[in-house]
Amino acid sequence: MLLRCPLSPPRFPLRQENFFCCCHRLDAGGGRDVIVATARREEGKKMVRPALACCKLYVSEARSAAALRAIERAAAALRPAAVLLNAFADDAYNRVGYTLVSRLSGGGGGDSEAPPPLHRAAFGVVKAALEAVDLGAHAGAHPRLGVVDHVAFHPLAGARLDDVAALARAVAADIGDKLQVPTYLYGAAHSEGRTLASIRRQLGYFTPNSPGEQWRGAPEASTLPVPPDAGPGTPSRSKGVVVIGATAWVDNYNVPVHTGDVGAAKKIARAVSERGGGLRSVQAMGLAHGEGVTEVACNLLDPARVGAEQVQEKVRQLAAAQGLAVGKGYFTDFSQEKIVELYLQSAGAEA
Repeated sequence: MLLRCPLSPPRFPLRQENFFCCCHRLDAGGGRDVIVATARREEGKKMVRPALACCKLYVSEARSAAALRAIERAAAALRPAAVLLNAFADDAYNRVGYTLVSRLSGGGGGDSEAPPPLHRAAFGVVKAALEAVDLGAHAGAHPRLGVVDHVAFHPLAGARLDDVAALARAVAADIGDKLQVPTYLYGAAHSEGRTLASIRRQLGYFTPNSPGEQWRGAPEASTLPVPPDAGPGTPSRSKGVVVIGATAWVDNYNVPVHTGDVGAAKKIARAVSERGGGLRSVQAMGLAHGEGVTEVACNLLDPARVGAEQVQEKVRQLAAAQGLAVGKGYFTDFSQEKIVELYLQSAGAEA
């Protein structure tokens, strides 16, 4: 049976048995309305939480059913050692975000030298995506640098940032060496703590290369403006480059703006972001998002300090000043607390 995310485009088929499909939206009370089917744990059952890590992979493809099936199979290949807990597709952006969770150690299949399950699962998804998707044929309204545009590792229950940073560096080395894709590090995985936004800016991420605020095809440049941390020094037209890093938890929250004027959305996004003098720990982009609609797409780098409710209200105020209305914002993934809960439920069901 195929399952489609209720808030995702209709062309997103994923098999229900392989993951917990989720979408979030900000409800009137400021909480998350979670659409998910889960089995309740036995009443009174206590579970010791292991050290967990999360890997989010953003793939530049949401329209090819065959490509998505191949990537889905790779994502589910190491279950129950590594579990695919969410997949969120956006047709206008032509982009899917996958969320994998695993224990930081164990699950090596008896081979003490084998990389941890999350390493193998993340590498498997990247490899499958690179084989199934051609960047030269891709087009969408979201910036991207490669077939696998971004890989982010986050510590969860009992884990340290240093642990996932080491994991990110190991995965990056494998991607660069074995898959021959230029790979860039950021955050705790980078020796100088380079930010995701800074390396993206250096690589020209935020500049559309096609009319209509679209990113289309492979980059024309035959050289890279910044030497990669792993992999070849020249870009691949079919694969692009990969940016991979490790940070504390980040929430992704998008607010629709009812206008086809991308310039207006960019103005709002600039004023919302910390870089533009807006909300602390918030990054934002104004993007086209279908006919007559734009979005302010936000990264909340410290959601405990500045959350979705504040972003929603700030965007509303800024849009109103331009005579524009906004829609209800939505998350593209579960909260980290829900991620841990779903993983433990899955681990309990597999036991």
